[in-house]
Amino acid sequence: MGSAVITARAAATFEPVGRSVATARAFVRDTLQGWGYNDVVDDAVVLTSELVTNAVIHAGTAADVLCLRSAEGVRVEVADHYPEREVPLQSSGIDFGSPDRENGRGLLLCAALASRWGVEYSPTRKHVWFQLDLPDRPVGIRSAGPVLPTSLLPVTDQRVRVAVVQIDSTGAISAWNEDAAHVFGHTAEQVAGKQFTDFVAWPHTPGTSTGIADALQLSRWEGSYGIRGADGRTIAVYASHLRVRDNDGAPSTVCLLVRDDERAVLQSPVRAPVSDVSSDNRTADPFEVFIGSPAPDDLDGLLQRTVERARDMLDADAAFLLLATDDETELEVRATTGLPSARQRFARVPVEAGTGRYGSARMPAVHEDLTAVPGAVPLLADTGMRSVVTVPLKVEGRLTGSLGVAAENAGRYSNEEALRLQFAADRIALAVESARLGELERLRRGSLSFLVEASDLLAGTLDRDQTLALMAQMTVPTLATWCAVYTIADQSSDPYLSYVLHEDEDLIDGLKALLSKISPPDPVPTPGARVWSAPAEAGHRAAVSTSTRTLAADAPLSMSTATRTTLATAQAVGGETVVLPLVARNRVIGMLTLGKPSDDHFRQEILELAEDLSRRAALALDNARLYSERMAISQSLQRSLLPPGLPDVPNVEIEVIYRAAGEGNEVGGDFYDVFPISDGAYGFAIGDVCGTGPEAAAVTGLARHALRLLAREGFGGPAVLERLNAAILDEGARSRFLTLLYGELWPREDGSALLKVVCAGHPLPLRLRQDGSVVPAAEPQPLLGVIDDLELYAEEVVLDPGDVLLCVTDGITERREGSRMLGDDGLAEVLSTCTGLTAGAVAGRILRAVERFAAEPASDDMAILAMRIPEPQPQ
Repeated sequence: MGSAVITARAAATFEPVGRSVATARAFVRDTLQGWGYNDVVDDAVVLTSELVTNAVIHAGTAADVLCLRSAEGVRVEVADHYPEREVPLQSSGIDFGSPDRENGRGLLLCAALASRWGVEYSPTRKHVWFQLDLPDRPVGIRSAGPVLPTSLLPVTDQRVRVAVVQIDSTGAISAWNEDAAHVFGHTAEQVAGKQFTDFVAWPHTPGTSTGIADALQLSRWEGSYGIRGADGRTIAVYASHLRVRDNDGAPSTVCLLVRDDERAVLQSPVRAPVSDVSSDNRTADPFEVFIGSPAPDDLDGLLQRTVERARDMLDADAAFLLLATDDETELEVRATTGLPSARQRFARVPVEAGTGRYGSARMPAVHEDLTAVPGAVPLLADTGMRSVVTVPLKVEGRLTGSLGVAAENAGRYSNEEALRLQFAADRIALAVESARLGELERLRRGSLSFLVEASDLLAGTLDRDQTLALMAQMTVPTLATWCAVYTIADQSSDPYLSYVLHEDEDLIDGLKALLSKISPPDPVPTPGARVWSAPAEAGHRAAVSTSTRTLAADAPLSMSTATRTTLATAQAVGGETVVLPLVARNRVIGMLTLGKPSDDHFRQEILELAEDLSRRAALALDNARLYSERMAISQSLQRSLLPPGLPDVPNVEIEVIYRAAGEGNEVGGDFYDVFPISDGAYGFAIGDVCGTGPEAAAVTGLARHALRLLAREGFGGPAVLERLNAAILDEGARSRFLTLLYGELWPREDGSALLKVVCAGHPLPLRLRQDGSVVPAAEPQPLLGVIDDLELYAEEVVLDPGDVLLCVTDGITERREGSRMLGDDGLAEVLSTCTGLTAGAVAGRILRAVERFAAEPASDDMAILAMRIPEPQPQ
């Protein structure tokens, strides 16, 4: 633009597709209208359309469009990426061809419409530019209307009366001119010192809370309301308020009032929207005029486009858009440009007036100098912005958001800019609200799906460590960048850092080390998320300390691994960190800590979702704790029902295999025991208690300990079992019947062994001889725990060298595959193949045969007791 000073610029790139031409036209029209250059919009749009058509249709490349503004006019540059094609210069003498040809018509139009135009080349692109100068306007005129016939002028009384009322800082009337007395019937003496609000009939609009007192506090205000006259009637007036201060700094408000039907005297001319006529002669959508076509189809894209257009429209340095919460008590930052958006995104500020609050959210407001009113717009604190204009976004009278633009210089904006921005906000408010509601619906659906999946995962495990891992993995990265879980063992214990997870695995160790060095958050049972600043502060201190040591040591430019880790960890915890209590059964059992990277905030919807998750996770974690405790108790009790070990019996090999059915069980209804009775005598037993659970376990413990005690008191096998039968019956309703094989073993000097066996309702023991024959080693007798008077007897068996005695429970013989059962015959057949095997090999072969008999896991406990007399070794 030569030596002209560029005051604003806007740029966009359009893909080589047909619809880009219409999009480029809308871009240039919106940009120039936003700058107030309505006089040259039509010519600029026509020229841009032709040049972009040449680029995207004929040259087949993307088109870069750049708009530059200066005090003299506007310059538009269109660049394509096909520099090999020459563009004929007007002075070259080359024939332009017929104006009806598509190729080159844009240059003919440039020559006809533009003040100046030209072509510039670069190594990769070609620029065609044109400049349109603004027409001369009368100097000093803010706005002017056309000359109208007398019949079209506004109608007033014979004399237009403008009431001038001045209200002091307390709201009292301090001045009341003659026109005010004439219009309203009250003399100055009658109203002096009285509250102005006593005379005002203020219209209350649903969805707003602004009253006359609020309007009197604004720097400027214009609109309609009513004044109660001396006769009691309400007189409709149109008013223009100006807030001023005297030489001593005392503020007051000057109100100019006319009858409402004479509002033309005071009413500021409203900037009418410039209609846009598209190629099919239909009036363009006002929303698309501001946003551009096509409009972004997602909320974030729409909001970002809005703040960028608002910034360009008012030639601002920054712009921002905040959305209101459902109850309209807070505004949440959703889009910014020219501001540190990462630091502000999703930050919240209250709406109502007060310290650090966004007091002007419900009405348009112009702040000429923010340094005079610190904290008036909290979002702009420490950003360097001096002047700002904000307008509300409203749908059906309800506050849905706030749009603002700001500049680094003071005094940049007036009421006219507020009106222009409000007009734009009114055009986009409904579209923004619709997109916001759509986003909320998607978030709620996603939240429900997330919570259902989380509940299923948490319910699928009772392992404490796995529950902790699931809690962290469900929150990272869905809800937060990093997560830490603290657990509390009991009310007297301090919180313990149990699990740490970051979306970047390389940062987990550094994050864990940092959190281990600071005190854990307080275990407060109050529901909801609360901010925890300790990690960010600790990370900042560590980063500063590390950087200071690095500089002091005059280290090389390349940082050490430890320094990089410290700085990366500080960055990771530099954002917002929140703590949610894990409360289960009215007790705080831990805390769930969620964090964001530097200068980032949590959305309220995410925090509410995290709170729901924390309740489910707390119950799952407490269930896992209870299950672990009860499993530990159960396993300890079950282990007490098994013998501590097998005794070393001279010249006898003994092997036991025990398999309890059911998950997590070490002992079921089956049991075994081998124990010394006296010198040279040993007892052995294998039994099966009817049923499962605590009652069966009680009978198991009773039987095993009673056998040892009675045998060592010198009672023989029948007497031992008869007394055990009486003890079981004494248990009453808790008793269970018991099948039991009990025997006494005496190893002999000749290498054989003498056994005395009593088989009380139990599967018969099998004897394997050296020749491979298998025979029962006892006869069946009544089981225990059913009848009072038992008459049992012992049977003697002599095991020769090489013989095997196999004792099993019914889980072995009753192994099923469909209608087939292994049975006593099947067991004997397997045992017959074990000739020459050791006791351990015999027990192992029996177990493998049983497991292979059926594909399904065993549903009953299994116990195998194998005893073998080894053959003498040759000398």
